Amino acid sequence: MFRHTLMATALAIAFGVPHCAFAAGDKDLAQIREQIKQMKDDYETRIQALEKRLQQAEAKPEQAAAAVAVAAPPPPLPAPAPASSNAFNPSVALILGGTYANLSQDPSQYRIQGFIPGGGEVGPGKRGLNLGESELTLFANIDPQFAGQLTFSLTGENTVSVEESFLQTQGLSNGLNLKAGRFLSAVGYLNSQHAHAWDFVDAPLAYQAFFGGQYKVDGVEAKWLAPTERFFELGLEAGSGAVFPGNDRNKNGIGASALFAHVGDDIGDSASWRTGLSYLRSSAANRAYVDGDSINAFSGHSDTWIADAIYKWSPNGNPTNTNFKLQGEYFHRNENGTLSSQATDTVTGGYASAQSGWYLQGVYQFMPSWRAGLRYDRLDSGTPNIGLVDSAIRTAADFAQLASYHPSRSSLMLDYTPSEFSRFRLQFARDMTRPGAVDNQVFLQYIMSLGTHGAHTF
Repeated sequence: MFRHTLMATALAIAFGVPHCAFAAGDKDLAQIREQIKQMKDDYETRIQALEKRLQQAEAKPEQAAAAVAVAAPPPPLPAPAPASSNAFNPSVALILGGTYANLSQDPSQYRIQGFIPGGGEVGPGKRGLNLGESELTLFANIDPQFAGQLTFSLTGENTVSVEESFLQTQGLSNGLNLKAGRFLSAVGYLNSQHAHAWDFVDAPLAYQAFFGGQYKVDGVEAKWLAPTERFFELGLEAGSGAVFPGNDRNKNGIGASALFAHVGDDIGDSASWRTGLSYLRSSAANRAYVDGDSINAFSGHSDTWIADAIYKWSPNGNPTNTNFKLQGEYFHRNENGTLSSQATDTVTGGYASAQSGWYLQGVYQFMPSWRAGLRYDRLDSGTPNIGLVDSAIRTAADFAQLASYHPSRSSLMLDYTPSEFSRFRLQFARDMTRPGAVDNQVFLQYIMSLGTHGAHTF
Protein backbone atom coordinates (compact mmCIF):
# COMPACT_ATOMS: atom_id res chain seq x y z
CA MET A 1 0.00 0.00 0.00
CA PHE A 2 2.78 2.46 0.92
CA ARG A 3 4.59 1.73 -2.37
CA HIS A 4 1.48 2.33 -4.52
CA THR A 5 0.74 5.59 -2.73
CA LEU A 6 4.35 6.71 -3.26
CA MET A 7 4.14 6.00 -7.01
CA ALA A 8 0.89 7.91 -7.29
CA THR A 9 2.38 10.87 -5.49
CA ALA A 10 5.41 10.91 -7.79
CA LEU A 11 3.23 10.87 -10.93
CA ALA A 12 1.03 13.62 -9.54
CA ILE A 13 4.04 15.83 -8.83
CA ALA A 14 5.54 15.11 -12.25
CA PHE A 15 2.43 16.29 -14.09
CA GLY A 16 1.54 19.13 -11.75
CA VAL A 17 -1.59 17.39 -10.44
CA PRO A 18 -2.40 17.33 -6.76
CA HIS A 19 -2.17 13.90 -5.14
CA CYS A 20 -5.76 14.04 -3.97
CA ALA A 21 -6.94 13.91 -7.62
CA PHE A 22 -6.21 10.19 -7.72
CA ALA A 23 -9.01 9.58 -5.32
CA ALA A 24 -11.55 11.80 -7.10
CA GLY A 25 -13.00 9.37 -9.64
CA ASP A 26 -13.38 8.95 -13.43
CA LYS A 27 -14.01 12.65 -14.11
CA ASP A 28 -10.66 13.67 -12.68
CA LEU A 29 -8.90 10.83 -14.48
CA ALA A 30 -10.36 12.05 -17.73
CA GLN A 31 -9.04 15.53 -17.04
CA ILE A 32 -5.57 14.13 -16.40
CA ARG A 33 -5.64 12.19 -19.66
CA GLU A 34 -6.72 15.34 -21.49
CA GLN A 35 -3.83 17.30 -19.93
CA ILE A 36 -1.35 14.63 -21.01
CA LYS A 37 -2.77 14.69 -24.57
CA GLN A 38 -2.42 18.49 -24.70
CA MET A 39 1.18 18.24 -23.55
CA LYS A 40 1.95 15.68 -26.25
CA ASP A 41 0.31 17.85 -28.95
CA ASP A 42 2.27 20.88 -27.77
CA TYR A 43 5.61 19.03 -27.89
CA GLU A 44 4.82 17.64 -31.37
CA THR A 45 4.09 21.16 -32.65
CA ARG A 46 7.38 22.48 -31.25
CA ILE A 47 9.36 19.57 -32.71
CA GLN A 48 7.83 20.15 -36.15
CA ALA A 49 8.79 23.83 -36.00
CA LEU A 50 12.39 22.97 -35.09
CA GLU A 51 12.62 20.43 -37.93
CA LYS A 52 11.38 23.06 -40.40
CA ARG A 53 14.05 25.55 -39.27
CA LEU A 54 16.72 22.86 -39.58
CA GLN A 55 15.63 22.10 -43.16
CA GLN A 56 15.81 25.78 -44.09
CA ALA A 57 19.30 26.08 -42.63
CA GLU A 58 20.50 23.00 -44.51
CA ALA A 59 19.07 24.40 -47.78
CA LYS A 60 21.15 27.59 -47.44
CA PRO A 61 24.37 26.59 -45.61
CA GLU A 62 26.44 29.53 -46.79
CA GLN A 63 23.83 32.11 -45.83
CA ALA A 64 23.28 30.43 -42.49
CA ALA A 65 27.03 30.36 -41.73
CA ALA A 66 27.41 34.02 -42.62
CA ALA A 67 24.48 34.98 -40.43
CA VAL A 68 25.90 33.05 -37.52
CA ALA A 69 29.35 34.62 -37.99
CA VAL A 70 27.89 38.14 -37.82
CA ALA A 71 25.45 37.57 -34.97
CA ALA A 72 27.36 35.16 -32.72
CA PRO A 73 30.06 36.21 -30.26
CA PRO A 74 33.54 34.65 -30.45
CA PRO A 75 33.43 30.94 -29.62
CA PRO A 76 34.25 30.16 -25.97
CA LEU A 77 37.24 28.09 -24.94
CA PRO A 78 36.45 24.38 -24.99
CA ALA A 79 35.12 23.16 -21.66
CA PRO A 80 37.11 20.44 -19.92
CA ALA A 81 35.83 16.97 -20.47
CA PRO A 82 33.83 15.67 -17.52
CA ALA A 83 35.94 13.51 -15.23
CA SER A 84 35.06 9.88 -15.02
CA SER A 85 33.86 8.51 -11.71
CA ASN A 86 37.22 6.85 -10.98
CA ALA A 87 39.59 9.56 -12.23
CA PHE A 88 42.89 9.73 -10.33
CA ASN A 89 42.15 12.75 -8.18
CA PRO A 90 42.81 11.75 -4.58
CA SER A 91 43.08 14.19 -1.71
CA VAL A 92 46.62 14.27 -0.38
CA ALA A 93 47.58 14.91 3.26
CA LEU A 94 51.06 15.08 4.72
CA ILE A 95 51.80 15.09 8.45
CA LEU A 96 55.24 16.29 9.59
CA GLY A 97 56.45 15.68 13.13
CA GLY A 98 59.56 16.06 15.22
CA THR A 99 60.54 15.65 18.86
CA TYR A 100 63.24 16.67 21.29
CA ALA A 101 63.60 14.20 24.20
CA ASN A 102 65.52 14.68 27.45
CA LEU A 103 65.58 11.36 29.34
CA SER A 104 67.21 10.68 32.70
CA GLN A 105 67.50 6.91 31.98
CA ASP A 106 69.18 5.19 29.05
CA PRO A 107 66.35 4.45 26.56
CA SER A 108 68.20 1.39 25.24
CA GLN A 109 67.54 -0.27 28.63
CA TYR A 110 63.83 0.50 28.61
CA ARG A 111 61.40 -2.32 29.35
CA ILE A 112 57.92 -2.78 30.80
CA GLN A 113 58.62 -5.18 33.65
CA GLY A 114 56.37 -8.21 33.95
CA PHE A 115 55.23 -8.24 30.33
CA ILE A 116 56.51 -10.23 27.37
CA PRO A 117 58.04 -7.61 25.02
CA GLY A 118 55.95 -6.91 21.96
CA GLY A 119 58.40 -4.86 19.92
CA GLY A 120 56.87 -2.07 17.89
CA GLU A 121 56.44 1.44 19.29
CA VAL A 122 57.48 0.81 22.90
CA GLY A 123 59.47 3.21 25.04
CA PRO A 124 60.27 6.94 24.91
CA GLY A 125 62.46 6.81 21.80
CA LYS A 126 65.96 8.21 21.43
CA ARG A 127 67.47 11.11 23.32
CA GLY A 128 68.01 14.51 21.74
CA LEU A 129 66.52 15.88 18.55
CA ASN A 130 64.63 13.34 16.47
CA LEU A 131 62.68 13.45 13.28
CA GLY A 132 59.33 11.99 14.22
CA GLU A 133 57.12 9.77 12.15
CA SER A 134 55.72 11.49 9.08
CA GLU A 135 52.56 10.31 7.34
CA LEU A 136 51.56 10.63 3.71
CA THR A 137 47.90 9.83 3.03
CA LEU A 138 46.05 9.56 -0.27
CA PHE A 139 42.27 9.19 -0.23
CA ALA A 140 39.64 9.22 -2.97
CA ASN A 141 36.21 7.99 -3.86
CA ILE A 142 36.71 5.22 -6.41
CA ASP A 143 33.09 5.13 -7.59
CA PRO A 144 29.68 5.51 -5.94
CA GLN A 145 30.19 2.18 -4.16
CA PHE A 146 33.82 2.30 -2.98
CA ALA A 147 36.48 4.60 -1.52
CA GLY A 148 40.16 3.90 -0.96
CA GLN A 149 42.95 5.13 1.29
CA LEU A 150 46.71 4.62 1.40
CA THR A 151 48.87 5.93 4.26
CA PHE A 152 52.67 5.66 4.26
CA SER A 153 54.68 5.95 7.45
CA LEU A 154 58.11 7.56 7.05
CA THR A 155 60.47 7.40 10.02
CA GLY A 156 63.59 9.33 10.96
CA GLU A 157 65.60 6.14 10.35
CA ASN A 158 64.82 6.42 6.61
CA THR A 159 62.35 3.54 6.58
CA VAL A 160 59.01 3.55 4.79
CA SER A 161 56.13 1.26 5.67
CA VAL A 162 52.46 0.94 4.80
CA GLU A 163 50.50 2.24 7.78
CA GLU A 164 47.12 1.68 6.16
CA SER A 165 45.95 0.54 2.74
CA PHE A 166 42.29 -0.30 2.40
CA LEU A 167 39.10 0.03 0.42
CA GLN A 168 35.74 0.57 2.00
CA THR A 169 32.16 0.54 0.86
CA GLN A 170 29.99 3.63 0.87
CA GLY A 171 26.38 3.65 1.92
CA LEU A 172 25.43 0.01 1.87
CA SER A 173 21.84 -0.64 2.88
CA ASN A 174 20.65 -1.00 6.46
CA GLY A 175 23.63 0.82 8.01
CA LEU A 176 26.19 -1.84 7.01
CA ASN A 177 29.65 -0.98 5.68
CA LEU A 178 32.71 -3.11 4.90
CA LYS A 179 36.44 -2.47 4.87
CA ALA A 180 39.25 -4.65 3.49
CA GLY A 181 43.03 -4.33 3.42
CA ARG A 182 45.33 -3.05 6.20
CA PHE A 183 43.81 -0.67 8.72
CA LEU A 184 43.95 0.40 12.35
CA SER A 185 41.59 -1.80 14.32
CA ALA A 186 38.46 -0.24 15.82
CA VAL A 187 38.92 -2.04 19.17
CA GLY A 188 39.11 0.32 22.12
CA TYR A 189 39.07 4.08 21.64
CA LEU A 190 42.57 5.38 20.90
CA ASN A 191 43.71 2.53 18.65
CA SER A 192 41.91 3.72 15.51
CA GLN A 193 43.47 7.22 15.70
CA HIS A 194 46.74 8.12 14.03
CA ALA A 195 49.51 9.26 16.38
CA HIS A 196 49.32 12.92 15.30
CA ALA A 197 45.74 13.05 16.67
CA TRP A 198 46.75 11.91 20.17
CA ASP A 199 46.65 14.36 23.07
CA PHE A 200 50.06 13.24 24.37
CA VAL A 201 53.41 12.59 22.71
CA ASP A 202 53.31 8.83 23.28
CA ALA A 203 50.79 6.00 23.57
CA PRO A 204 49.50 4.93 26.99
CA LEU A 205 51.44 2.12 28.68
CA ALA A 206 48.52 -0.27 28.18
CA TYR A 207 48.78 0.11 24.40
CA GLN A 208 52.53 -0.42 24.53
CA ALA A 209 52.30 -3.51 26.76
CA PHE A 210 49.29 -5.22 25.17
CA PHE A 211 49.59 -4.13 21.50
CA GLY A 212 53.22 -3.09 21.09
CA GLY A 213 51.95 0.41 20.20
CA GLN A 214 48.86 0.09 18.00
CA TYR A 215 47.03 -2.93 16.69
CA LYS A 216 46.71 -3.14 12.89
CA VAL A 217 44.61 -5.60 10.93
CA ASP A 218 45.44 -7.21 7.60
CA GLY A 219 41.98 -8.47 6.84
CA VAL A 220 38.35 -7.37 6.71
CA GLU A 221 35.98 -5.39 8.91
CA ALA A 222 32.19 -5.17 8.99
CA LYS A 223 30.41 -2.38 10.86
CA TRP A 224 26.71 -1.94 11.47
CA LEU A 225 25.27 1.41 12.55
CA ALA A 226 21.85 1.07 14.18
CA PRO A 227 19.05 3.35 12.87
CA THR A 228 18.47 4.92 16.28
CA GLU A 229 18.74 8.42 17.71
CA ARG A 230 21.38 7.23 20.16
CA PHE A 231 24.63 6.25 18.47
CA PHE A 232 25.00 2.46 18.52
CA GLU A 233 27.59 0.57 16.50
CA LEU A 234 28.56 -3.11 16.25
CA GLY A 235 31.63 -4.43 14.46
CA LEU A 236 33.49 -7.58 13.53
CA GLU A 237 37.08 -7.94 12.28
CA ALA A 238 38.98 -10.94 10.96
CA GLY A 239 42.63 -10.87 9.94
CA SER A 240 45.91 -12.67 9.58
CA GLY A 241 46.94 -11.96 13.18
CA ALA A 242 50.56 -11.48 12.10
CA VAL A 243 51.20 -8.61 14.54
CA PHE A 244 51.58 -8.61 18.33
CA PRO A 245 50.00 -10.13 20.40
CA GLY A 246 49.95 -12.67 17.57
CA ASN A 247 52.65 -13.36 15.01
CA ASP A 248 53.10 -14.82 11.55
CA ARG A 249 52.25 -18.51 11.98
CA ASN A 250 52.65 -19.43 8.29
CA LYS A 251 49.17 -20.96 8.26
CA ASN A 252 46.03 -20.62 6.18
CA GLY A 253 42.89 -19.15 7.65
CA ILE A 254 42.18 -16.51 10.25
CA GLY A 255 44.85 -15.78 12.86
CA ALA A 256 42.96 -13.12 14.83
CA SER A 257 39.38 -11.94 15.25
CA ALA A 258 37.76 -9.05 17.10
CA LEU A 259 34.31 -7.96 18.19
CA PHE A 260 33.39 -4.47 19.40
CA ALA A 261 30.37 -2.39 20.34
CA HIS A 262 30.17 1.37 20.88
CA VAL A 263 27.29 3.48 22.17
CA GLY A 264 27.07 7.25 22.71
CA ASP A 265 24.76 10.22 23.01
CA ASP A 266 24.51 13.92 23.88
CA ILE A 267 23.91 15.35 27.34
CA GLY A 268 22.03 18.56 26.68
CA ASP A 269 23.63 21.10 24.35
CA SER A 270 27.06 21.19 25.96
CA ALA A 271 28.21 17.61 26.55
CA SER A 272 28.41 14.20 24.89
CA TRP A 273 29.76 10.77 25.70
CA ARG A 274 30.71 7.45 24.17
CA THR A 275 31.57 4.09 25.72
CA GLY A 276 32.56 0.76 24.28
CA LEU A 277 33.53 -2.84 24.87
CA SER A 278 35.93 -4.81 22.65
CA TYR A 279 37.26 -8.36 22.50
CA LEU A 280 40.34 -9.50 20.58
CA ARG A 281 41.50 -13.11 20.18
CA SER A 282 44.80 -13.84 18.48
CA SER A 283 47.15 -16.79 18.10
CA ALA A 284 50.93 -17.01 18.30
CA ALA A 285 53.45 -19.66 17.29
CA ASN A 286 56.97 -19.31 18.72
CA ARG A 287 56.58 -15.60 19.40
CA ALA A 288 60.17 -15.04 20.52
CA TYR A 289 61.79 -12.51 22.84
CA VAL A 290 65.19 -12.20 24.52
CA ASP A 291 65.48 -12.43 28.30
CA GLY A 292 69.10 -12.16 29.49
CA ASP A 293 71.09 -15.01 27.93
CA SER A 294 68.00 -16.97 26.94
CA ILE A 295 65.74 -16.80 23.91
CA ASN A 296 62.21 -17.58 25.02
CA ALA A 297 59.14 -18.11 22.84
CA PHE A 298 55.40 -18.21 23.53
CA SER A 299 52.92 -20.34 21.59
CA GLY A 300 49.20 -20.23 22.29
CA HIS A 301 46.21 -17.90 22.44
CA SER A 302 45.79 -14.33 23.70
CA ASP A 303 42.34 -13.08 24.73
CA THR A 304 42.14 -9.33 25.36
CA TRP A 305 39.13 -7.37 26.64
CA ILE A 306 39.00 -3.57 26.45
CA ALA A 307 36.47 -1.23 28.08
CA ASP A 308 36.66 2.41 26.98
CA ALA A 309 34.80 5.62 27.77
CA ILE A 310 35.08 9.29 26.80
CA TYR A 311 33.25 12.43 27.90
CA LYS A 312 33.43 15.78 26.10
CA TRP A 313 32.17 19.17 27.23
CA SER A 314 32.08 22.56 25.55
CA PRO A 315 29.76 25.51 26.28
CA ASN A 316 26.67 25.19 24.05
CA GLY A 317 28.57 22.75 21.85
CA ASN A 318 31.09 25.38 20.72
CA PRO A 319 34.66 24.21 21.53
CA THR A 320 36.42 27.28 20.10
CA ASN A 321 37.23 29.05 23.38
CA THR A 322 37.07 26.41 26.10
CA ASN A 323 36.39 22.69 26.22
CA PHE A 324 37.19 19.64 28.31
CA LYS A 325 37.74 15.98 27.45
CA LEU A 326 38.01 13.03 29.84
CA GLN A 327 38.87 9.57 28.52
CA GLY A 328 40.07 6.25 29.83
CA GLU A 329 40.48 2.60 28.88
CA TYR A 330 40.87 -0.64 30.81
CA PHE A 331 42.66 -3.73 29.37
CA HIS A 332 42.55 -7.31 30.58
CA ARG A 333 44.42 -10.14 28.84
CA ASN A 334 44.65 -13.88 29.41
CA GLU A 335 47.38 -15.87 27.64
CA ASN A 336 47.42 -19.66 27.62
CA GLY A 337 49.80 -22.00 25.86
CA THR A 338 53.45 -23.01 26.16
CA LEU A 339 56.68 -21.16 26.83
CA SER A 340 59.98 -22.50 25.55
CA SER A 341 63.44 -21.51 26.72
CA GLN A 342 66.57 -21.83 24.62
CA ALA A 343 69.94 -21.48 26.38
CA THR A 344 72.35 -24.42 26.28
CA ASP A 345 69.34 -26.57 25.38
CA THR A 346 65.71 -25.99 24.44
CA VAL A 347 62.92 -27.00 26.79
CA THR A 348 59.20 -26.30 26.76
CA GLY A 349 56.54 -26.12 29.46
CA GLY A 350 53.06 -24.75 30.06
CA TYR A 351 52.36 -21.05 30.45
CA ALA A 352 49.36 -19.04 31.66
CA SER A 353 49.02 -15.40 32.67
CA ALA A 354 46.31 -12.88 33.55
CA GLN A 355 47.37 -9.24 33.16
CA SER A 356 45.60 -5.90 33.22
CA GLY A 357 46.23 -2.19 32.77
CA TRP A 358 44.47 1.13 32.46
CA TYR A 359 44.94 4.83 31.88
CA LEU A 360 42.89 7.92 32.61
CA GLN A 361 43.52 11.32 31.08
CA GLY A 362 41.91 14.74 31.04
CA VAL A 363 42.60 17.60 28.64
CA TYR A 364 41.30 21.14 29.22
CA GLN A 365 41.40 23.99 26.71
CA PHE A 366 41.46 26.99 29.03
CA MET A 367 41.69 29.65 26.31
CA PRO A 368 41.76 29.71 22.49
CA SER A 369 44.70 27.71 21.13
CA TRP A 370 45.98 26.62 24.56
CA ARG A 371 45.38 23.25 26.27
CA ALA A 372 46.71 21.44 29.33
CA GLY A 373 46.43 17.75 30.06
CA LEU A 374 47.18 15.16 32.73
CA ARG A 375 47.44 11.38 32.25
CA TYR A 376 48.07 8.51 34.63
CA ASP A 377 48.97 4.97 33.48
CA ARG A 378 49.16 1.80 35.56
CA LEU A 379 49.70 -1.87 34.73
CA ASP A 380 49.42 -5.11 36.71
CA SER A 381 51.56 -7.93 35.36
CA GLY A 382 50.07 -10.54 37.67
CA THR A 383 52.05 -13.67 38.59
CA PRO A 384 52.36 -15.95 35.56
CA ASN A 385 52.23 -19.71 35.82
CA ILE A 386 55.47 -20.91 34.17
CA GLY A 387 55.62 -24.69 33.90
CA LEU A 388 59.41 -24.83 33.48
CA VAL A 389 59.86 -23.03 36.79
CA ASP A 390 57.23 -25.10 38.60
CA SER A 391 58.97 -28.30 37.46
CA ALA A 392 62.45 -26.94 38.40
CA ILE A 393 63.74 -27.39 34.83
CA ARG A 394 64.48 -23.67 34.81
CA THR A 395 64.69 -21.08 37.56
CA ALA A 396 62.77 -17.83 37.94
CA ALA A 397 66.00 -16.00 37.00
CA ASP A 398 65.71 -17.46 33.50
CA PHE A 399 62.47 -15.49 33.14
CA ALA A 400 63.50 -12.27 34.89
CA GLN A 401 61.51 -10.19 32.39
CA LEU A 402 58.30 -11.81 33.67
CA ALA A 403 58.83 -11.15 37.38
CA SER A 404 55.69 -9.60 38.87
CA TYR A 405 55.56 -5.79 38.89
CA HIS A 406 53.17 -2.81 38.71
CA PRO A 407 54.55 -0.35 36.11
CA SER A 408 53.17 3.18 36.27
CA ARG A 409 53.67 6.61 34.71
CA SER A 410 52.40 10.15 35.24
CA SER A 411 52.39 12.69 32.39
CA LEU A 412 51.66 16.41 32.20
CA MET A 413 51.39 18.26 28.90
CA LEU A 414 50.83 21.79 27.60
CA ASP A 415 50.22 22.46 23.91
CA TYR A 416 49.69 25.47 21.67
CA THR A 417 47.70 25.22 18.44
CA PRO A 418 48.03 28.37 16.29
CA SER A 419 45.68 26.87 13.66
CA GLU A 420 44.06 23.59 12.76
CA PHE A 421 47.22 22.78 10.75
CA SER A 422 49.92 23.21 13.40
CA ARG A 423 50.59 22.26 17.01
CA PHE A 424 53.47 22.59 19.49
CA ARG A 425 53.58 20.51 22.66
CA LEU A 426 55.61 20.38 25.88
CA GLN A 427 55.31 17.22 27.99
CA PHE A 428 56.78 16.07 31.31
CA ALA A 429 56.56 12.46 32.45
CA ARG A 430 57.71 10.40 35.43
CA ASP A 431 58.10 6.85 34.15
CA MET A 432 58.39 3.90 36.60
CA THR A 433 58.05 0.92 34.30
CA ARG A 434 60.90 -1.17 35.80
CA PRO A 435 62.24 -1.67 39.33
CA GLY A 436 64.93 0.65 40.61
CA ALA A 437 64.78 3.09 37.71
CA VAL A 438 62.75 6.29 37.65
CA ASP A 439 62.90 7.96 34.24
CA ASN A 440 62.17 11.69 34.27
CA GLN A 441 61.25 12.62 30.71
CA VAL A 442 60.87 15.96 28.97
CA PHE A 443 59.52 16.17 25.39
CA LEU A 444 59.14 19.03 22.93
CA GLN A 445 57.08 18.16 19.88
CA TYR A 446 55.79 19.79 16.72
CA ILE A 447 53.04 18.46 14.41
CA MET A 448 52.32 20.08 11.04
CA SER A 449 49.53 19.18 8.64
CA LEU A 450 49.85 19.91 4.91
CA GLY A 451 47.08 19.41 2.40
CA THR A 452 43.56 18.07 2.85
CA HIS A 453 43.04 16.03 5.97
CA GLY A 454 39.80 14.34 6.94
CA ALA A 455 38.05 15.00 10.23
CA HIS A 456 38.96 12.77 13.15
CA THR A 457 36.51 10.46 14.84
CA PHE A 458 34.67 11.44 18.04
